[in-house]
Amino acid sequence: MREIKLGIGFATGRKSFKKVLSAYMYNWNNTVQELPEDLTVRLSLFVSYDLKYRKTQSTDYTNLSQDIVDTFENTVFLGAKNVLKSINMLKENDEFTHAEIDSIFGAGYAGKRNQVMFAAIENGMDYLLFLDDDEYPMAVTNNRNRCIWSGEQVLLEHLKEIETADYTNGYHCGYVSPIPQITFNKKLSEETFRTFIGAISNDIINWDSIKKLMKSGGVTYASTDILQKDESHDVPLNGGCKFISGANLCVNLTQLERTQPFFNPPGARGEDTFLSTMLKDRTVRRIPCYTFHDGFSIYQHLLSGVLPIRLAPITAGSPGVNSRFLSACIGWVRYKPLLVYITQREEYEQKMAEIRNALSQTLPELAEYFGDSRFLKISDEFEKYSRNVGKHFDGFLLTQRTWKKMMDVLAQQ
Repeated sequence: MREIKLGIGFATGRKSFKKVLSAYMYNWNNTVQELPEDLTVRLSLFVSYDLKYRKTQSTDYTNLSQDIVDTFENTVFLGAKNVLKSINMLKENDEFTHAEIDSIFGAGYAGKRNQVMFAAIENGMDYLLFLDDDEYPMAVTNNRNRCIWSGEQVLLEHLKEIETADYTNGYHCGYVSPIPQITFNKKLSEETFRTFIGAISNDIINWDSIKKLMKSGGVTYASTDILQKDESHDVPLNGGCKFISGANLCVNLTQLERTQPFFNPPGARGEDTFLSTMLKDRTVRRIPCYTFHDGFSIYQHLLSGVLPIRLAPITAGSPGVNSRFLSACIGWVRYKPLLVYITQREEYEQKMAEIRNALSQTLPELAEYFGDSRFLKISDEFEKYSRNVGKHFDGFLLTQRTWKKMMDVLAQQ
């Protein structure tokens, strides 16, 4: 009889986390019978939560229903006041400096994901599946302008592939992008917006994909070909990266030396993108499994079985949509300098000059179009993070060295 220990990991700050978790566990309990008869899968739950994000309290995460508790052999909750004792022990260990510990477990989502991964390793997990609190185990396709919904066996699909890969990563549908549908006019031309997107984008976020997305109202629909063919493939190396997402992502923990830490510059996101830069010699497999990303938190009723016939377009104009787009743009320019520095070092100064010029040309029009002068501050954020790129790169290297050092210690234990 074979046994697999699978960890389920969340880095969360929303009360809705519990409802999302329930959906995945209900899905799992209805697919267990499809496992081979000689295989037993034992689940454990690892949750790193942030009380400040939505002004929540610890019980919003720890008070799980009994049927959910019974699904797991072990549950570990990680907040500001209850970090792993082993992390505190590392801080007291002369073998690690406080700077090294902070590089792994510091503020930000990278630190929270690293906490989850470290806890899963300490608890003997073979694999760890990261899920997000705004992604649901379902796919939506568009057929004659009507939504067709299907349930997705997320845990099962990862288990099929992770044994022979270092990472498995599924697909995302729904409101994946924060870029709203934009009606171009005299205030904002298509050429201006294209220049702006080119300045802040990476090889995944580019104008062709964004233009297609805007035509569909900001909604990404699942591919029927991917769903029907049910085939996986290796993620190719693209611009020095094997691009993955931070959720619907499974990590193989059976060989600790092949794991890598998450990282983001202080105050920035991009922890999945920076992990992507560390995966050149890792086996990363894309699996035919979708999750629905409810990026604007307007479709939580999906978890109660209410399936809309059509998905509403996300259009520029409402304060919530505009603010989310602005926050995303700031996040992108904060990590763009370091990404270029890592992947295109010889062209770094040239690329920064091009971005600087593009922002100076386009930001006044964006600020006028959205009626929000805060868009002008994107340039200030870019200058700040490009100016500090050397320090952020040192932190990036320190995180990797420290993680390897930690894994060596755990392997010896």
